[in-house]
Amino acid sequence: MANPIYASAIAASLTSFRAFRWDVRTFGVEHVPVAGPGIVATNHVGYLDFVFAGYGVLHQGRRRLRFVAKREVFDQPFVGALMRGMGHISVDRGGDTALAMREVSAALAGGDLVGMFPEGTISRSFVPLAGRPGAARMAMVAGVPLIPGAVWGTQRIFTKGRTFRASPGTAVLVGFGPAIAYEPDEDPLEVHIRLMTAIGELLVELQLRYPQRPAGPGDDWWLPAHLGGSAPTAEEAERMAREDREARKGTRPV
Repeated sequence: MANPIYASAIAASLTSFRAFRWDVRTFGVEHVPVAGPGIVATNHVGYLDFVFAGYGVLHQGRRRLRFVAKREVFDQPFVGALMRGMGHISVDRGGDTALAMREVSAALAGGDLVGMFPEGTISRSFVPLAGRPGAARMAMVAGVPLIPGAVWGTQRIFTKGRTFRASPGTAVLVGFGPAIAYEPDEDPLEVHIRLMTAIGELLVELQLRYPQRPAGPGDDWWLPAHLGGSAPTAEEAERMAREDREARKGTRPV
């Protein structure tokens, strides 16, 4: 996918990594197809996950990810123009997703890699939410590889409920795993469950590899509760995600 705007965005991202001294490490890039279509599905802990996941696949034949992102991102004047220029795909969460799915199908038919967040939103617990089977379903319909991925550390830079912090020296880890096996006539929900299990296992691996710990009292907000941090529990995060969905439905015109 020749795209000068995407190339410029990559250059800007690499400049930011150096300027902020972010320690970005990638693992398992050999699992990303070096050519041809595929869906890369990752967990979602911060607003910049798509940047770092996209950086990760660059290590495999300079591949580029076209991410599916919520419509609200595209509604922002500068960011929206940039996202459209890079070829990312807008989806109206809770609305008519048919257009977005057609764009995903066209991207896959053209040999692109498409990035998706199966959870559909940032997990405030930093533990993967149950999510929905859209990524699995799209991969199965197109007959393309479904690659699980995970990111960790991005929440320390910019996440839901917190303002952007450059956090110089922050480590960010990105990992990918083997494609999820599936049969063409299989229930997409079963494939989705296997996908989320693989994403969860990758995330645990990244957390074990993570080289940094909270700096002191009050800095444990980015660690999940089960790892001794003060982030909401997985159950609390699921409840908050449901409340967010209900709130969006309540603001939609009828």
